[in-house]
Amino acid sequence: MQKEISFILDGAVRKLDFRDDGLITPTTTLLNYLRSLPTHKGVKEGCAEGDCGACTVVIAEPNGEGRMKYKAVDSCLVFLPMLHGKQVITVENLKDDQLHPVQQAMVDTNGSQCGFCTPGFIMSLLSLYKNTQTPSRAEIDDALTGNLCRCTGYKPIVEAAASSCAHSGMDRFTREEPVTVNLINSISPASVHVQTGRQEYFRPASLGEAITLKHGHADAVVINGATDVALRVTKRHELIGKIIDLSAVEELQMLRRDGDAISIGAGVTLSRLMPEIRADYPALHDMLSVFGSLQIRNLATLGGNLGTASPIGDMLPALMAYEGRLVLEGINGKREIPLHAYVTGYRTTVRKPDELITEIIIPKPQPGTVVRSYKISKRKDLDISTVSAGFSRRLDDQGNAASVILAYGGMAGKTARASATEKFLLGKRWERQVVEEAGTYLENDFRPISDARGGAEMRRVAAKNLLLKFWTMSRG
Repeated sequence: MQKEISFILDGAVRKLDFRDDGLITPTTTLLNYLRSLPTHKGVKEGCAEGDCGACTVVIAEPNGEGRMKYKAVDSCLVFLPMLHGKQVITVENLKDDQLHPVQQAMVDTNGSQCGFCTPGFIMSLLSLYKNTQTPSRAEIDDALTGNLCRCTGYKPIVEAAASSCAHSGMDRFTREEPVTVNLINSISPASVHVQTGRQEYFRPASLGEAITLKHGHADAVVINGATDVALRVTKRHELIGKIIDLSAVEELQMLRRDGDAISIGAGVTLSRLMPEIRADYPALHDMLSVFGSLQIRNLATLGGNLGTASPIGDMLPALMAYEGRLVLEGINGKREIPLHAYVTGYRTTVRKPDELITEIIIPKPQPGTVVRSYKISKRKDLDISTVSAGFSRRLDDQGNAASVILAYGGMAGKTARASATEKFLLGKRWERQVVEEAGTYLENDFRPISDARGGAEMRRVAAKNLLLKFWTMSRG
């Protein structure tokens, strides 16, 4: 195991050795590290929780074909050891003989006023520039969803995106890729073990090593993207004593189609997953399209989302509607769990202390099955659910409900199926009067509470209305 980390910054390999002086720790964020440097003040701190995008940078890594792949991330959600073997690009690195095309376009369209948010927008535009040629308005909007502007408004920034990204994608980073790839290849891919007087950070390089570590350190916090755990550091100022970071485990990056199912490694990011499921699992794709922002989806993983067992997590209701299964693996082997049986209570699951989530299996729905997902929140993008739902139904030849799944988040201390309502609907005609009557059974299935996101009565009404909406969209 290596005791230091290495990454590329400013065109050179930068090595960090974590000592006990407290200047940098294993849970120092990339944002705070960059802000500590005299030449990287362009990155800004707005919210420190991934909502405003002022701290956006681009992380690049080899794509396996001698080129680099680029993605925008919120640097406030990235712990320093997560950078090992990667390149960090900040707004200062765009400096060349002339402005980068995305910078020039922002100037030409008057896309900046106070300027606080501008570096973050520039880095989101850089990622769009490197990944999409002639983007659609929807692609531009998605790229900018994670960046907040309070004075300029988005119109000139959208114009800057459209004009600068109608291109071939070539820039200084393209020219420098051979050198950058060689620099990264010079960094050892071996696992990392950082230990200070107060913290221990493991970054295993294989699944076997990760399982052994979890067995020996059952109390360690497991991260696979850290978009949730990082907030414990940035918002609660918590000292996390022991971390196992799975982001370098290649076995958890697999995406495999096995007959009538897709198997998804727990380390697959949500942004990578989306194009893979668009055709066969549209309800899950729809939910992902309003999950956080692109910067967050570039870090967040499906395994990490399920690992939180949040009662308002967006993924679980849709996955339950698809009758998904979870693979848990430990030193004594692995087992498969239906997702509807995975969560046992508020942030508690059937996962044993020495087990890891390694795979999610989603079968294709049977012919004639309709699956839909819905999310109610205070705003469309980048918001936590108040109520979420994943629904599935299949009718027999007589138009009666042969199978029904109604999974809700935000209605109880855990995401759960409305078992009494499902039982009532089974075998009955799929018609409005029956579905409206079924809505009354939801009151037996759930006893929602009031909180900052919504009242209990609002949740009860919303749950009934979502069921009726599902009937409206699945009558045919």
